[in-house]
Amino acid sequence: MKVLRAILVCCLILGALFATRLLTGQTPAATAAKDPGVRAGEVNAGNPISSLSSTQLQYFQDGLLRFNEVEDVKGGLGPTFNSTSCGNCHSQPATGGTSPSVADYPNIGPNPQMAAANAEGATNRIPSFITADGPVREARFPFAVGSNGAVTRTPDGGVHALFTVTGRSDAGGCSLAQPNFSAMQQANNLIFRIPTPVYGAGLIENISDATILNNMRANPGLKAALGINGHPNTSGNDGTITRFGWKAQNKSLEVFSGEAYNVEMGVTNELFPNERGAFPSSCQVNPTPEDGTNFDFDGVQLPSDAVVFAVFMRFLAPPTPSTVGIPGNPTAASIANGKALFSQIHCDTCHTATLRTAVSAITPGLSNQNAALYSDLLVHNMGFGLSDRVAQGAAGADEFRTAPLWGLGQRIFFLHDGRSGPANGGLVHAIAQHASNGSEANRVIALYNNLTNQQKQDLLNFLRSL
Repeated sequence: MKVLRAILVCCLILGALFATRLLTGQTPAATAAKDPGVRAGEVNAGNPISSLSSTQLQYFQDGLLRFNEVEDVKGGLGPTFNSTSCGNCHSQPATGGTSPSVADYPNIGPNPQMAAANAEGATNRIPSFITADGPVREARFPFAVGSNGAVTRTPDGGVHALFTVTGRSDAGGCSLAQPNFSAMQQANNLIFRIPTPVYGAGLIENISDATILNNMRANPGLKAALGINGHPNTSGNDGTITRFGWKAQNKSLEVFSGEAYNVEMGVTNELFPNERGAFPSSCQVNPTPEDGTNFDFDGVQLPSDAVVFAVFMRFLAPPTPSTVGIPGNPTAASIANGKALFSQIHCDTCHTATLRTAVSAITPGLSNQNAALYSDLLVHNMGFGLSDRVAQGAAGADEFRTAPLWGLGQRIFFLHDGRSGPANGGLVHAIAQHASNGSEANRVIALYNNLTNQQKQDLLNFLRSL
């Protein structure tokens, strides 16, 4: 009889557990949610906005050519660099995007830094953190290195270029050593950044400061309850809101363009006219600035590369969402439910679905548009786990701009350093990384973690539709 009672009790407990899981949408053998992977099919990015005049379209097309042009030393490359063209770093899923991969759709890879490192006979060693199927990266040292090679407590934070032109057939007698990245890695003085996509950048540039601030002040009770305390990064000169880069450190597309040309390729220009670092005279082969206004030309050939890069980015249309091509072929109902859940667990308190642009003097396609960027363009404390120990402007060491999510469906690597990708769970890993000691996202991630496996999958399917 006692045995019978024990069996009945066990049956009741198992029945209760089964009923509970039915009510929550789970089953005892529920499959854990996973990132569906990069959306295949049509590449819904890299096109110009539709309102361009014929002349503006010429500037866009010229900008596309210059964006993809491979630089040489005569054209300004080096003496140090991270890659040899804008398009090398901004290539997934089309020009203007972010890091490619050798293994994922569209198959643009391998990482172009692999080939750029030793082009034209250069003798660079490829650092361990640059791999064929890994993300394009730049390296920064949080703290300065003393003359004795030891890491000091003086903040650095600047980009230390991966490669030099030493050994290239067009570099003459220039001889430079690469930084000792291995030593910096061992000393815990090395962090990374990957390229930010620039699709829809003209819309982002044309969102007024007032719109950003009004959105920041909306729903104060909810944000306080969730621990959301984002704030803008600002220009130290005019006090206006800066919005480009991982820490929203750059004010405009021209500043963003000119700085990248100098920092990533070593090309001096009218915005950043001086070579970086104290290089020997044998490495200073060109008059500066190496890129400037082409006074002997007219039309689309007149502006400098840096200016035309900015025009090209300004005219890039935002990516188009799609429910087609998501691996696993999720239903429209799953994607719709994921979109609703995105709001219900308050991801949109930071990843604001749309912000309205101001009136544009350039083209109607930038004027009074609902930019579906899924970002508030503010910087937020993301906690110890994501801190890169680098402060830029009003953005602290553990603060980052809310990354715009448009185009996420065809992105391979995530977070500022590309730590999340196909090898470790992609979006699932990236979401988990939002939770950390001190992170403003902790309570939202707790709500995400309480979702059923199917609900999480719906949310991931929605993100891959963007």
